[in-house]
Amino acid sequence: MPFIPHTASDVQEMLAVLGVESLETLFEEVPTELTWAGPLDLPPPLSEMALARLMRERAAQDAPLLCFTGAGAYEHHIPAAVWELATRGEFYSAYTPYQAEASQGTLQVLYEYQSMMAALLGMDVVNASLYDGATALGEAILMAIRAKPECARRVLLPTTVHPHYRQVVESMLRGLEIEVVSVPYCTEGGHTVPEVLSQWESRSFAALVIPQPNFFGILEEIHTLTDWAHARGGLLIGLVNPLSLGMLQPPGQWGRQGADIACGDGQPLGIPLSSGGPYFGFMGCKQAYLRQLPGRIAGRTIDKKGEPGFVLTMQAREQHIRRAKATSNICTNQGLMTVAATLYLALLGPQGLRRTAEACHAHTVALAERVCAIPGVTLLFHRPYFHEIALRIPASVPRLLTRLEQQGIGGGVALAPLYAELEDTLLLCATEARTREDCDHFARTLATLLAEEH
Repeated sequence: MPFIPHTASDVQEMLAVLGVESLETLFEEVPTELTWAGPLDLPPPLSEMALARLMRERAAQDAPLLCFTGAGAYEHHIPAAVWELATRGEFYSAYTPYQAEASQGTLQVLYEYQSMMAALLGMDVVNASLYDGATALGEAILMAIRAKPECARRVLLPTTVHPHYRQVVESMLRGLEIEVVSVPYCTEGGHTVPEVLSQWESRSFAALVIPQPNFFGILEEIHTLTDWAHARGGLLIGLVNPLSLGMLQPPGQWGRQGADIACGDGQPLGIPLSSGGPYFGFMGCKQAYLRQLPGRIAGRTIDKKGEPGFVLTMQAREQHIRRAKATSNICTNQGLMTVAATLYLALLGPQGLRRTAEACHAHTVALAERVCAIPGVTLLFHRPYFHEIALRIPASVPRLLTRLEQQGIGGGVALAPLYAELEDTLLLCATEARTREDCDHFARTLATLLAEEH
């Protein structure tokens, strides 16, 4: 078990070398109103044996559920080889590969990752990942603002974007004098209607964000919206589920010119749910905006002997710490997750990725057919979808989700806490990991619970 090896005399010796009298002196720059001097509300200390037992008991409470929950984090099958290789010591403990001579293996993996992701997204260049999908969207917006200095510091952000992503964007942009305009969705289709954007016909903006599929699982009118943004001088940021690109058009092929920036969360590419992370964000762009791309970029080169090698390129290491002048002030790249995604993509290949995406969609169609056969259950939106559906349920959704959990089922996400107008609605997801038998079982259980409610 980890422990702190420094004795009191060790601490005093280190303080003497630093020329300070106490540990508190090291933190004197922190305002006193932000410090806590009172006692901490903690339970009594435990022995190592008692603590280990407590942790085992807590872990046992995390019972696995038959998962129909998505909303940005998805249960997919992950080939065993992915994490068997990703957790080898060379990858598992590797630091950010600034020293190319000591990091050829890691740099080659990042280069392979960038190459595969660029092909998947239809982008000219992709960076070596970011912290997560939400911060990747925030970084994409900041990038668009830098790339379009002639435009107003304004971005159009549809409410069909994941609510948590929108919250992160608001937090990242607060205080930067960037206006984030919420674009409402169509209540019948659950998508962004181009006509809603008419009020921005003659008003300047730096970028329009389009999620595909959107938070409700609905497919947006990507070509019309992309061309609309470009015709008015703005950039188009595509926020995508990378696995869906096994069967959907990549952002680089949207509209006449394609999206300018593409981003999202790479969790569907071989990353387990893991109680919420870590995941990783990805971002790609057109060649014209390469110099504005945040994060790290691995490149292939030739050494003085003529042998191929890999290095970080296009950016100086110091740019990551240049505060307001840096292209990113986050740029944490979740490298281990990127290694896993590289292995996942390499193992599946284009055909495997397509089959996986098609299975996700087919299982969701089967799920929709079964649950909508239950009296009172209807689809909320009538538009093409990928692997998530929004339903209207004739019951209290929070209570229903609790009862489903008691039956061993993760029954989706209640939409009302995220969209106040969507009372008694539920967001469901089915991936390739859910069989038709799973869908039948869910529908039977849901029908029974709804019958008991009435």
